[in-house]
Amino acid sequence: MFTNEQRQEERTGRYGTPRLQYLQELVSQFQSSTDEETKEKIGANLANFAYDPYNYKFLRQLNVLELFLDCITEPNEKLVEFGAGGICNSCADPLNAAIVSQCGGIPLIVQCLSSPVRNTVNYALGSLYYLCNASNREEILKPEVIDLIRRYADAEAVSVSFSNLAKAFLDKHVRTSET
Repeated sequence: MFTNEQRQEERTGRYGTPRLQYLQELVSQFQSSTDEETKEKIGANLANFAYDPYNYKFLRQLNVLELFLDCITEPNEKLVEFGAGGICNSCADPLNAAIVSQCGGIPLIVQCLSSPVRNTVNYALGSLYYLCNASNREEILKPEVIDLIRRYADAEAVSVSFSNLAKAFLDKHVRTSET
């Protein structure tokens, strides 16, 4: 469920931690941790916060979108998954999508299309659906990327979610530009 100021105040209570402060503590813990499992848990937690528009301004303020992109560059597949998930959850917002694009996130998301982790591929397809716009079409709609997405669209027997996300992407961004 999406949050608003009133609901957040009710949930936090008089002595609770304000959302910005709580997210700042998570980011600080993530950055200072050397334990992979701790980083995975915090990354997953931050990705969950990224789905709610109430948190978008906090995520931008704390550079969490950049943190998600950093996660995608890690060798740890769980961190890649949670980073891609956080990007996917947050980039439906045009401001967040612009930040991801400006920070070099598109090639990182495209790389996630080849991940061995199904969730990461789903997140990549969803992210590209929201990221693709007039200013970055050429970067995303490269022939090799379109070919891979078409193969996902045709792979309904392997994964219905891959197929559905890929078809939605193609319908919105490729088939409209071909006509």
